[in-house]
Amino acid sequence: QFRNQYDNDVTVWSPQGRIHQIEYAMEAVKQGSATVGLKSKTHAVLVALKRAQSELAAHQKKILHVDNHIGISIAGLTADARLLCNFMRQECLDSRFVFDRPLPVSRLVSLIGSKTQIPTQRYGRRPYGVGLLIAGYDDMGPHIFQTCPSANYFDCRAMSIGARSQSARTYLERHMSGFMECNLNELVKHGLRALRETLPAEQDLTTKNVSIGIVGKDLEFTIYDDDDVSPFLEGLEERPQRKAQ
Repeated sequence: QFRNQYDNDVTVWSPQGRIHQIEYAMEAVKQGSATVGLKSKTHAVLVALKRAQSELAAHQKKILHVDNHIGISIAGLTADARLLCNFMRQECLDSRFVFDRPLPVSRLVSLIGSKTQIPTQRYGRRPYGVGLLIAGYDDMGPHIFQTCPSANYFDCRAMSIGARSQSARTYLERHMSGFMECNLNELVKHGLRALRETLPAEQDLTTKNVSIGIVGKDLEFTIYDDDDVSPFLEGLEERPQRKAQ
């Protein structure tokens, strides 16, 4: 592999106007296992695929609780995500303590944007190698935000990040028009179907490898793991077999 002379540090531009270190950090997100976020008028849902580091290890947590009205799912370096998650929890607590109100989701996401931007512009630092999907519910309704190692963030109606997430995005684009009117169960099913698209044909969703996070009107952020997932999976139809080419 030919080493690029412009990729030694995050402060170095290439003549094409690119910063290679940031692009490499964004590649780390594509290596992480897939996660999907989507919302209706009343709820925001995260579904994530859990990976086990080895046969002997437990599955790694993919969905984290930030505050009663906010949760995140992660793709990329879990250690970096934990650091950002602690920061988000602190900001949410500060808001409740100082202003006696839950932190608006868009405000929290802009704080994350500001925090993750710093190492993209400082010598000797490295960008956070993790992408987040942030689900929340506040006075403005439900939200799904995506954040990147580049410190960009986007307000999404539905989104998927991680390994093979393109096929999940294709599913979401195809069915997006119906999401707003969905009830909660239908919304979760759409999320699971999108997540299933990222799996190779011989694999399927199980209670072991799926995690679900739900937040919405009159519903605090709740994470469903292991056996709690089975009611959602049972309602899912068999995976249509792809025709052999």
